Amino acid sequence: MPTTLLSNRSTTSFFKRPLLTAMMTALVTTISMAGCSSPESNDSEPADAKTENQTADNASNVANNDNVSVATIAVDTTKGKVDLAMNPSPLVVYDMTLMQDLAALDVAVDGMPSGLHLDNLHSKTQPEPKAVGTVFEPDLEALNAMQPQAILVGSRMAEKYDSLSSIAPTLDMTIDAANIYESSKQRLHDLGALFGKSDQAAKLQGNIDGLIDETKVLTKDKGKGLVVMVNGNKLSAYGDKSRYGFIHTVLDIPMADDQIADARHGQPVSFEYLQKTNPDWLFVVDRSAAIGEDGAGAKAVLDNPLVAQINAWSNDQVVYLSPDSYLAFGGYYQWMQDLTTIKDAFASAK
Repeated sequence: MPTTLLSNRSTTSFFKRPLLTAMMTALVTTISMAGCSSPESNDSEPADAKTENQTADNASNVANNDNVSVATIAVDTTKGKVDLAMNPSPLVVYDMTLMQDLAALDVAVDGMPSGLHLDNLHSKTQPEPKAVGTVFEPDLEALNAMQPQAILVGSRMAEKYDSLSSIAPTLDMTIDAANIYESSKQRLHDLGALFGKSDQAAKLQGNIDGLIDETKVLTKDKGKGLVVMVNGNKLSAYGDKSRYGFIHTVLDIPMADDQIADARHGQPVSFEYLQKTNPDWLFVVDRSAAIGEDGAGAKAVLDNPLVAQINAWSNDQVVYLSPDSYLAFGGYYQWMQDLTTIKDAFASAK
């Protein structure tokens, strides 16, 4: 170390002055000892205080969430604010909306349900998640073996909150279907904060908002719309307070029927109802296809003389929404897929 502290030009004259040599030697020794001491000894703020003062934006996250932080953050849930350690790992998630957002954020999920029908539910950079039950029933034995630091639930699994909370801190982050845009925006923001990915979350939300703005330009004054779900040979209609309400409340497409009853599984309707309502645009969710059931697809079911008489069918203005709209409504990829589909349909309208 002394040779790096002294210049080549002064080496000869230095050794001719014994007193100066001794003084410089002492100085070098002091510097060396300081360099070898622990960082805490030279820090005016204790390490614990620094850790506690970390924010979500300062915490790093790698593909397998190895950088688990002792810092905590308050997360907004349907049951109120919950304090949770940032970058929890192992992480278990039971909700497909949350899975999509985490995949888009490149946050690893260590455990998730088996038998899922979508292919955009986990980051491509992570190992295959372990199975921890289904979307309806958790595998408590598998969870106990994994010892997760956090369990994220929503929608279908929310009713299992109490049993899951006995295993690990559990966050119910169910999307508010009646206000899907604001609710999903909040969820994406909270996940970004929890995993130190706030900048990435803001970028993803910007992608959604940009596509919304582009689509609204095309939907303006293009007629009224109706959302229906086809489940086998059964039909149900959805209004502006449903998970598909964004078509009316976000994209400003007027409702062909503003008296639709608010129900989780929609209002049962008939083909005669479609003929009478006569929407200019028909938005279709094929439930059977979304969950992998065999049978006639929605297009075949709707292909009948009564439906053929409505404006939407005769003008080729029937829009088929993605399976994600049923299974992962409010998720990042659901937004991007369905907004793109709707935008393209209106762009090519006659």
